[in-house]
Amino acid sequence: MIYRQSKISKSFAYLFHLYRLRACVLTSKGETMNFDKHFSILSKAFGRGVFPYQMTWILDLPGRGLIMSAKTVANRLPVTSSATVLEIGPGSGYYSVEVAKKVVHGRLDILDIQKEMLDKCKQKMDLAGLKNYKTHLGDGKTLPFEDNSFDAIYMVTVFGEIENRKNFLMEAARVLKPCGVISITEHHPDPDFETPAILQDSVESFGFSLVQKFGWRWAYTLNFFNRERNGDK
Repeated sequence: MIYRQSKISKSFAYLFHLYRLRACVLTSKGETMNFDKHFSILSKAFGRGVFPYQMTWILDLPGRGLIMSAKTVANRLPVTSSATVLEIGPGSGYYSVEVAKKVVHGRLDILDIQKEMLDKCKQKMDLAGLKNYKTHLGDGKTLPFEDNSFDAIYMVTVFGEIENRKNFLMEAARVLKPCGVISITEHHPDPDFETPAILQDSVESFGFSLVQKFGWRWAYTLNFFNRERNGDK
């Protein structure tokens, strides 16, 4: 049922955007090329894989907060105001601002594979008057940070995009402090959506233990800590 609803959502999204772009086909031959380019971007936006920076306006639609608000994600992070937190795949910074406000005496490091995403995120953070953050370009296979750097790592609708989960989770365990937490949020209609059971099995198979669960099966957050680094082998 979850799979079918995701497909339906994607189909409606395709029809809506193709309707908006049909003018590109009807005007001139040169703009037909433009249509092909945009169609490729749309395919990436509503298919599995990395979300294209050209479509970030979708991430900022007002209705997104009804599914998973930024305050909800921030409140589910078990950290203090002086914590050091790493966000993986911030998109346009929809959640980053609220988390940075929560760690007002700490720091938020933000990592993304697309520089354009980081630029958009930086704009949003600067407009909010936030200074306690830093952006980093990276693919998640290796994390450009020292061991024991973070109190928490969090991501929203990103885990399903990660191809080499073993490498990522090993790196996450390395850069987390001994009592650090990795917080993973998933919600529909993300094409890369993972069910809570599949996500839990995947993360726990690499030495993490589930400590908190919030939400319901279509929009949820799971918090894990590293079992082996906390002496519970």
